[in-house]
Amino acid sequence: MSVPTPSLTEADRDELIRTRRDLHRHPELGMEEHRTAGIVAGRLEAAGYTVTRGVGRTGVVGVLACGEGPCLMLRADMDALPVQEVAGRDHGSTVEGVMHACGHDGHVATLLTAADVLARERARLGGTLKLVFQPGEEGFGGAREMIADGVLRDPEVDAAVGLHYWSMQPTGTVGASAGPVMASVDEFHLTITGVGGHAAIPHEATDALVTAAYVVTALQTVVSRRTDPLEAAVVTVGELHAGNVFNVIPGEARLAGTVRTFERALWEAIPERVEQVIRGVCEAHGCTYEMDYRRLNSPTINDPGVAALVREVGAGLVGAD
Repeated sequence: MSVPTPSLTEADRDELIRTRRDLHRHPELGMEEHRTAGIVAGRLEAAGYTVTRGVGRTGVVGVLACGEGPCLMLRADMDALPVQEVAGRDHGSTVEGVMHACGHDGHVATLLTAADVLARERARLGGTLKLVFQPGEEGFGGAREMIADGVLRDPEVDAAVGLHYWSMQPTGTVGASAGPVMASVDEFHLTITGVGGHAAIPHEATDALVTAAYVVTALQTVVSRRTDPLEAAVVTVGELHAGNVFNVIPGEARLAGTVRTFERALWEAIPERVEQVIRGVCEAHGCTYEMDYRRLNSPTINDPGVAALVREVGAGLVGAD
C-alpha cells in the first residue's frame, strides 16, 4: 500500500503537546468530564465537524461527511483516575487526588490532532468519519452508555479504530494484533455470614474468616483446574476483611476481587464457575453468602481485517520494523 504522508505540521505537533498538557493539568473523573468535553466539542466544531454533545452522559461525537463510502469510527477515552500525582512535572495535575495516570489525556489530544488533519484532507477522502470521545472508561461503562445513546447508528458504523498509549512499547512504534487484545473486566463483592463466638470455644461458632480463607484458596482452581490451559483467565481476590478483635471469631467476612478473560465463551461461563466454588465452600462450612457480581467490560477482540489494515498503514508510516 502506498501511504500518503499526512499533512502534520509543526503547529499541529505544538498544539497536540499543548492540549495534552492542559488536559493533564485539569483531569476529570469518569462521567464528570465536562471541561474536557467542552474543549473537544469546540475543537471539532472549529474544524468543521457536526458535533453532538452529551452522548452517554458526557461523551462527544463529531461527524465529517466526505462523500460516498463506509463509516469509520475513531475513538478516544477522556477520563482520569482517582490517583494522586507525585511526579512534580510543570504540567502536573492541579486537582487533588486525580490524575491522568492511564494516558487518556494523550488519547484525546491525539484524536483531536487527527481530527484537524483529516478535516483538511477531506477532499481526498470518501465515506464518513465519526470521531467518538468516550467518557467513563475507568469502570463506569462509558462505552455501553454511548452505544445505548445510539453512537453506532445514524450513520451506522462499519469499522472502528482506537489506540492506547502503552508504556511497554518503545516510543515511535505501532502495535496492532488480530483477535483478543484486552481482557474483560468483571468485579465481584462477596459477604460470607456465619456465627461469631469466642476464640477459645470455636465449636460454638461458625467461622466466617476460615470459610473466607478456603474460598480464596478454592477460587484458584477456577483457572488451574476448570479452565482450558490454552485459554487465558485470571481470578484475583484483592480484598479480605474480617474481625477486629484478636480473640473473637468473626461472624462475617467480606471479600472483593476481579475476573479477567479473553475468550467470549469463557467470559460468559466463568461467573457460574466462580459461584459454584463459593457456594460449595460455604455450604461445607455451614455459612451463607451474598454475592454482587458486576460486568464492567467485555473482552476487546480486534477484527482481523481491520488489524491487518492498521499494520499495513503503520508500516508505511513508521517502517516495517
